[in-house]
Amino acid sequence: MKICGFTFVRNAVKIDSPVVPSITSVLPIVDEFIVSVGKSNDGTLELIESIGSPKIKIFHSAWDETIKEGGRVLAVETDKALAHVPTLYDWAFYLQADEVVHEKDLPAIVQAVKEYTDDKRVEGLLFNYIHFYGTYDYYGDSRRWYNHEIRIIRNNGNFCSFRDAQGFRTRQNRKLAVKKNNASIYHYGWVRHPHKQLEKLEGFYALWNGPDYVPPVISSQAEFDFLKDADSLAAFKGTHPAVMKGRIVQRNWQVNINVSKKRFSPAPYLIYLLDKWTGIRLFTSRNYRII
Repeated sequence: MKICGFTFVRNAVKIDSPVVPSITSVLPIVDEFIVSVGKSNDGTLELIESIGSPKIKIFHSAWDETIKEGGRVLAVETDKALAHVPTLYDWAFYLQADEVVHEKDLPAIVQAVKEYTDDKRVEGLLFNYIHFYGTYDYYGDSRRWYNHEIRIIRNNGNFCSFRDAQGFRTRQNRKLAVKKNNASIYHYGWVRHPHKQLEKLEGFYALWNGPDYVPPVISSQAEFDFLKDADSLAAFKGTHPAVMKGRIVQRNWQVNINVSKKRFSPAPYLIYLLDKWTGIRLFTSRNYRII
């Protein structure tokens, strides 16, 4: 049983991406890790090279600036990285550059891939998600945030990234048959200094709004309003992955959030309460089929 990790990244330094913790979080359990580095002007390549692991293999990519709509370019870049995964690997472990795995979950992941390697019905493994927001102290607990997604796929050449790279489908657009995995993905895409968050979002909006979209010029004083944008948050009581310790210690901003305050209209609030009461999300579409 062999696993290869893969990811893509561009302008990681500029947007303060936790790509180094992301990659290093799974290095102990992968045999190789593919990093597709998009053309950057901020030292991203040097940042990846600084990890210094012989497991990391770097490839270079030029993003197609003409497909900036619906986030499709992100799926294209995901597929480019996946194409570099050698066929000798049984499984491909995908992480986006702001996703990190906790060291406590590594044994469970290894056990799962061992268990299902010979069961060809299983095409992927489903992970839990924790979406941190504003700071490392809060996470989103509403339906705005997906709570599961595929992050390990069987390396058979028949799977590709779906829509804006959230998950995977077969090349025939069929949902993958997956098994649940008790491990979690710690998503830090919404945790950075309010100015850096605004810069990141304005750049990413271009990936959903077509090639004619021109991001506005961000003044050095402008900051993203975390409080205005959240519908429901909860206090995080667990521990963060050890590889995130340095970033957490260096945090130089503060967002104080009242988790009891919810920003729902009546119908979504009733659904939110139903989710909390039942412990499951009813009437939701899934980009996978659990077997």
